[in-house]
Amino acid sequence: MSLKSKLPDVGTTIFTVMSRLATQHQAINLSQGFPDFDTDPRLIAFVEEALRGGHNQYAPMPGLPDLVQMIAEKIKKDYGWRPDPDTEITVTAGGTQALYSIIGAMISQGDEVIVLEPSYDSYIPSVISFGGSVKTVQLLPPSYKVDWDEVESLITDRTKLIMINTPHNPCGVTLEMEDLKRLEEIVVNHGIYLISDEVYEHIIFDGHRHESVLRYPELYKRSFVVFSFGKSLHVTGWKIGYVIAPPALTTELRKIHQFNVFSVNRPIQLAIAKYIQHHGDFAALASFYQDKRDLFLKLMEGLPLKFLPCFGSYFILADYSEVSDLDDRAFAQKLTIEGGVATIPLSPFYKNGSEEKIIRFCFAKKEETLVEAASRLKNYFNI
Repeated sequence: MSLKSKLPDVGTTIFTVMSRLATQHQAINLSQGFPDFDTDPRLIAFVEEALRGGHNQYAPMPGLPDLVQMIAEKIKKDYGWRPDPDTEITVTAGGTQALYSIIGAMISQGDEVIVLEPSYDSYIPSVISFGGSVKTVQLLPPSYKVDWDEVESLITDRTKLIMINTPHNPCGVTLEMEDLKRLEEIVVNHGIYLISDEVYEHIIFDGHRHESVLRYPELYKRSFVVFSFGKSLHVTGWKIGYVIAPPALTTELRKIHQFNVFSVNRPIQLAIAKYIQHHGDFAALASFYQDKRDLFLKLMEGLPLKFLPCFGSYFILADYSEVSDLDDRAFAQKLTIEGGVATIPLSPFYKNGSEEKIIRFCFAKKEETLVEAASRLKNYFNI
C-alpha cells in the first residue's frame, strides 16, 4: 500500500529553513520569533523550587489548579470578568498545540474555515489535516485592514469557523473596536464559531487597547481565545499557553487535548502560577517592546527599506521593492548569506504564496543584537 500524505504540499517550515541558513552563515537571526534575552531570574528560581520540591509527575489534564486560578484572576484584571477555572480554562502546550486541538475538536470532513491572509503558518495545514477546507481573505499592505463584507460574503452553509489574530503575526497590526463589533454581528447572525489567536495580547503599542474577544460577551459565547505565556514571559521554548472558551466549547476542546498532549509540564505550570501571584504585572510589556520597536526603527534609518506600521507583536514588515526585483524568498536568502542578517519572507504566510516584496523582522532582541544587525545591513547596502 502506498502512503498518501494528508499534507502533500507541506514541507519544512520557513522558520526552520531560515534559522538553519542563519546558523550556516553566522547571520544574526531576526527571522524566527524568539527573544535572545533571558526571562526574569525569579521565574527560573520558582522552576528550580518546583523541580526540587518533587512536582515532576503528570499535571491534571485541564491544567494545574494553582495556575488556572491565577489565570482566572489575570483575566478578571485585564478584561473585567472572571472565567470559571474548572469549565472555561485549559492549559496547553503552547499556542500552536492549542490551535491544533481546537481545530481538531471543531472541524470534520467538508467543513469550511475562513482565514485572513497573511496568516500564521499552522492555521491552514491544521484545518486541512482534519478534512476541512479553507477560504482566504487577503489583507493588503500597508494597513492590512479587514474587509468584513468580503469575509461575510464567503460564508456558506458549510462554514464552521473564522480565524483571527490580534496583534497580528506577521503584520504587526491590531483589530479595533469596530472590527470586533462587526465580527460579533457576523458570527452571531450566521451561527458560526471563532478562533481568536491573541498570544501577543500584552505587546501592543502607541496607546492602543488590546481588543480581546473576551471584551465582547456575545462574541465570546461562540469563541475559543488562545493565549501564550511563552510570549508574555520571554520563554517561547517552554511551550505553554492556555485557551479560554465557554463550558460547552471547552468540553469539546478537552476531548482532543487529552489525547493530543494530555497534560502540560507540571513544574513549569507551578512556577508560572507563583510568578503571576507574586510578580505577574504584564502591563510593562507594552512599553518594553515599544522601546525595542522604536530602537529598531531608529537604528535602521537610512536603509533603502520601507518599514510598514507596527502597532503590536514583536514583528515589523519591510518593503524592499526599491532595491531588488527578487522574490521574497530569494531576497531573504540573499540578505542572510551576503548581508549577515536573517529575515522571513512574507509569501509562506499565504495559502498560494504572494508576489509582495515584503520581509519580516523580529525585534525581540537585545540592544546589542539590533545594533549589530543594523551595522551589517548598512554595510551591505553601502550606507
